[in-house]
Amino acid sequence: MARTSGNTSQSQHQEGTIARTIEQQTAKLPSDTFLWAAGASIIGSLVLHTMDRKHDALFVGQWAPTFLILGLYNKLVKVAGSDGVSRTAFH
Repeated sequence: MARTSGNTSQSQHQEGTIARTIEQQTAKLPSDTFLWAAGASIIGSLVLHTMDRKHDALFVGQWAPTFLILGLYNKLVKVAGSDGVSRTAFH
């Protein structure tokens, strides 16, 4: 989607209050927090697997991609802003 100049495109695509609040709170976390969480879930999964708790190991191991995607989203919000309105408000 191409960005246009002027306020018409910005007024159509504003983030809601809840999304903006969540993004402001998660932006306070360092980006590597999500990387550490993903690594911890992988290690936890390996530990559970060695304890013959295979079902639990699969459950915990599936958290890693979620943490990585959340970290990616967090990084994008920090770099690009959640929408054009919040991005231009800070510049």
